[in-house]
Amino acid sequence: MNRSELVNALSERTGRTKADADAFVTALGDELIAAVGKGDKVQIPGLLTVERVERAARSGRNPATGEPLEIPAGFGVKVSAGSKLKSAASGK
Repeated sequence: MNRSELVNALSERTGRTKADADAFVTALGDELIAAVGKGDKVQIPGLLTVERVERAARSGRNPATGEPLEIPAGFGVKVSAGSKLKSAASGK
């Protein structure tokens, strides 16, 4: 499902206009980005959890040259599926 399909589905399910549904999807994305950027964990019970995680510095290799290099510490995003999402994926 892409963004326009999601907007259409939300519009039909809620009885709101597509513009309202699109504004909601945009606002949800903006809030997720803002929260994760601050280091907050976002939980939607049963659906998903999104959180910022730290990655330690590590050694790696340049795949083109094979030359070793140091990869600095940084941050990543972890998305975990909730129980309802897991059940839907397993067909239960």
